[in-house]
Amino acid sequence: MALPFVDRSPSSLPIQVVGQSSWRSWLKQQSAARRGWLESSGVEGKAGDLAVLPGRDGKAAGAVLVVPAKPVLWDFGGLASRLPAGTWRLASDTAPVSPTDAAVAIGLGTWRFERYRSRKAKAGAKILWPEGADRARAKAMIEAISLARDLITTPSSDMGPAELAEAAQALGKAHGAKVKVITGDDLLKQNYPMVHAVGRASSRAPRLIDLTWGKETDPRVTLVGKGVCFDTGGLDLKPAAGMLNMKKDMGGAATMMAVASMVMATGLPVRLRLLVPAVENSVSGNAFRPLDVVPTRKGISVEIGNTDAEGRLILCDALHEGASEKPTMMVDCATLTGAARVALGTDLPALFCNDDALADDLIEAGKAVTDPMWRMPLFAGYRRLLDSKVADINNAPSAPFGGAITAALYLQEFVPDDVPWAHFDMMAWNNTSRPGRPEGGEAQAARAIFAAIEKRISK
Repeated sequence: MALPFVDRSPSSLPIQVVGQSSWRSWLKQQSAARRGWLESSGVEGKAGDLAVLPGRDGKAAGAVLVVPAKPVLWDFGGLASRLPAGTWRLASDTAPVSPTDAAVAIGLGTWRFERYRSRKAKAGAKILWPEGADRARAKAMIEAISLARDLITTPSSDMGPAELAEAAQALGKAHGAKVKVITGDDLLKQNYPMVHAVGRASSRAPRLIDLTWGKETDPRVTLVGKGVCFDTGGLDLKPAAGMLNMKKDMGGAATMMAVASMVMATGLPVRLRLLVPAVENSVSGNAFRPLDVVPTRKGISVEIGNTDAEGRLILCDALHEGASEKPTMMVDCATLTGAARVALGTDLPALFCNDDALADDLIEAGKAVTDPMWRMPLFAGYRRLLDSKVADINNAPSAPFGGAITAALYLQEFVPDDVPWAHFDMMAWNNTSRPGRPEGGEAQAARAIFAAIEKRISK
């Protein structure tokens, strides 16, 4: 995407940032004509109000943005998309939001998915880079999140396992990473039986994408993302309404690719590994069936309680492989359960973690960069719900309660206790448009995960 920023301009218009509590005093200092203009425009000093200020010649002379008492980066997200064409500059301090975070929000606010539109949106306002912003860092974040949004929002007809692998290969090439892709029946030969079982019914062969980057001697950080490019539910077929937005079921993979992009673009001193099992969960004569027993890379046998609980199946092979190198931290992201959405809604990813220090770092990072999450329990008492009478474990308990917890407990079976591991169960989608977050795919928790990695390796 084209960034809305310019380096310099001799005629940029000022954007004054006014706190909601300071609105009345600021308004009193304005001319009678300007006060009248704002009143007639319906601007009342509410947080989020943005108004163009006229000059004596009738042309725009600047703008005013009203922010809440405790502003966050998203309060700046609508500037480039809401202001008229022209070049603008922030004429006020953005504190407590850093200039870099304000730039990230401004940039992400201009993201649009227009791949299939014959008429593209006209170019909007240009913004001078906020003074003091780390441009390279802001650009890395904007481009990474935009990549994830593009991947998630693309229809499955153009974003299958092959296309997801191509996107990972392009990302690796851009940053000098090595990318290995295991495809089709080679998954069986190289012992990824569960990835193969879930994806074999599709005409588009399943894949295991394996990206590595960085020095072997640096701390190992492993990222794992669920890459279900479309989920019919398999033989336990979803209803039409449940299938409608299943193009986003690879949102975990796209989110982890965004984190990997930030890590590589900023040159963090880590040995990065990104694992993405990429499949399409389809229906055909060779689809895996309810009550089939399927082996895993770890050697645990799994009874298939429900073919629509496929995300945890492909993740378990990837998690076992990722844990084999004993990374200093391992994080997976997945659009895994509706139960997490019922519990926390669509904006708040559920965090499960086997390591309190890692969980604390992620939560604090989320607060610092306004990328929230909520920790949920890996309650061992519910492990019995995954018991199988014929295999080592069942992938989907029949009880309708605690579904996000039992899904996380299933994944925990494939992660050794000595590997710090975090699991995010997320929506990966904005249902409505808000400043900086247009409707469509979203890399939830990506900036928080990146910030936590950065903090942990600097200790």
